Amino acid sequence: MSQPAKPDRAGDAAGAGRTPAAGGSRRTLTSVANAARLLKQFTPQHSSLGVTELAGRLGLGKSTVHRLLATLEDERLIEQDQATGRYRLGLAVFELGAAASSPTDLHQAVLLPMSMLRVRTGETVQMAVLDGREVVYIERLESPNTLRLFLAVGARNDAHSTGTGKCLLAFLPDPDLQRLLDGWQLANKTEATITDHRDLRRELRRVRSQGYAINAHESEPGVVSVAAPIRDRRGTVVASISVAGPAERMDPRRDEIIRLVVEAAAVASKRLSFSYPGEADEPG
Repeated sequence: MSQPAKPDRAGDAAGAGRTPAAGGSRRTLTSVANAARLLKQFTPQHSSLGVTELAGRLGLGKSTVHRLLATLEDERLIEQDQATGRYRLGLAVFELGAAASSPTDLHQAVLLPMSMLRVRTGETVQMAVLDGREVVYIERLESPNTLRLFLAVGARNDAHSTGTGKCLLAFLPDPDLQRLLDGWQLANKTEATITDHRDLRRELRRVRSQGYAINAHESEPGVVSVAAPIRDRRGTVVASISVAGPAERMDPRRDEIIRLVVEAAAVASKRLSFSYPGEADEPG
């Protein structure tokens, strides 16, 4: 019979001696309060944190922080970057945020144009957001074709080698883009992948100018995708919508698919209350 884990004296003392927050209750569970405090440490400026940093910020022992992280990771509220060992917010946090948002949230705004796009192209349609140097696919409608792509909602991919990623990078403010590029070794995934920073910047300028991005065999041989930006009411690019499929189906229809993707992104943006230049002057 296994022995119960010994309590972390430093961590327990730090939690047990804490005065309940204003408006709180003496019945507050210390472990839940510490988990909530841990989640709040992650901000846009500190999107990834290590165990030592979290322990210092929270005033808890490392073993307590390890247990909190393991529990939150099981619930998909936290995830660990296997390359660095650091932690970041998990997709379940995004899902909770979406559930708490207004009726005109991103998911509701994009589902209709995504559905229309799948019907019109017959290919896989997806929406992604930028998370550091990666994209996270937060909506996906599979192609009805037998030969199709299989990536689950929540999957991640390198931003520099995907259509959605290049689209999202292209519309970042230049200081934000530079922060991402500093120290970023662009992974060489195929012979077509952009691995030079100057080439990537040139490609992103092209994407920004034309209003859409193309991924031609850059992430996976034989796969082509077209992506366009989705803007919120302030004009900020908050996501990217794309159509992806085998090159033999995508290439002959590339011009048509570009037009359809750009149109779908515009519809989604309008549903988020973005107004394109000149629309305010149009009647009706």
